[in-house]
Amino acid sequence: MEVLPDLDSLSDQELRDLIHRLMEDERKVSYERRILHGKIDILRAELQSRLKQEVGEGKSPLHDVDVDKLAEILASKALPPAD
Repeated sequence: MEVLPDLDSLSDQELRDLIHRLMEDERKVSYERRILHGKIDILRAELQSRLKQEVGEGKSPLHDVDVDKLAEILASKALPPAD
């Protein structure tokens, strides 16, 4: 991110131009953020749909969870697994 110039050295028009340019930059960033949020929402919906389908087929979405290890961790009897 660029540093602001010496504001005392700028004319009123230069300040207006700078404000306009920064507002345009902010608009572009905001648009990109909305696109990313939309993609995240689509991916989460797909994952949720897949999990619902697995449950409907009798599969548990927790099939890979080590319940005994989880119980030990929650009871503070074991350290969490190192990643």
